[in-house]
Amino acid sequence: MSMSLRVVVPPHPLIGHWLTLLRDAQTPPALFATGMAELGRWLTYEALRDWLPHQRVTVQTDLASTEGTVVDASVPVLVVPMLRGGLGLWQGGQTVLPVATVAHVAVQPTGSGDLFWALDALPAVIASRVGVLVYAPEIGDGRDLIAVLQRLQQRGVEGQRLRVISTLAARPGLSAIAEAFPDLTIYCACIDAELDPAGRLSPGIGDVVLRLFGSLGAAA
Repeated sequence: MSMSLRVVVPPHPLIGHWLTLLRDAQTPPALFATGMAELGRWLTYEALRDWLPHQRVTVQTDLASTEGTVVDASVPVLVVPMLRGGLGLWQGGQTVLPVATVAHVAVQPTGSGDLFWALDALPAVIASRVGVLVYAPEIGDGRDLIAVLQRLQQRGVEGQRLRVISTLAARPGLSAIAEAFPDLTIYCACIDAELDPAGRLSPGIGDVVLRLFGSLGAAA
């Protein structure tokens, strides 16, 4: 794996708590959804720590003038949830970024093993000042995420203005992503070492769409 790829696993006890809840096969759907949202919230917070543009301002309190920091609202953020599982993470991320623009995408495998774009709501033009956050439910072999990143690259989005948030990432997928996008930064709750013979993360968190929505979906 290229050492240039930056994978951040924040050592926060609440992130560990909610991940453990997601791993538990006995967690009911409503609580699983809460856990996904909480992970999305905390991982978004961590991803924005050194990335969200801000500026110094002067404000007047009841007693004196003082300096403070506010988010620079002139720098827009585009959020790209990968359907349908990415919606679970974005539900929590939205509490941190309530005014972000959202563009949904859905990439799914076909019977032949190729990838099919079921939905592409990405803007035709993404301005150079726009920061982009991709919400991937999990990173297995990485093929679907690489397809999304390639499409963003075609619109000029790569490097430091692009970050990915995911519940889990498997080492095989990270290796593939590192080859294609060595300057990417990924935030996740844990790195799982393996994929099972069916391509599922192990130990993983199970079928995200099934556990979130109670039904199997083509786009996870």
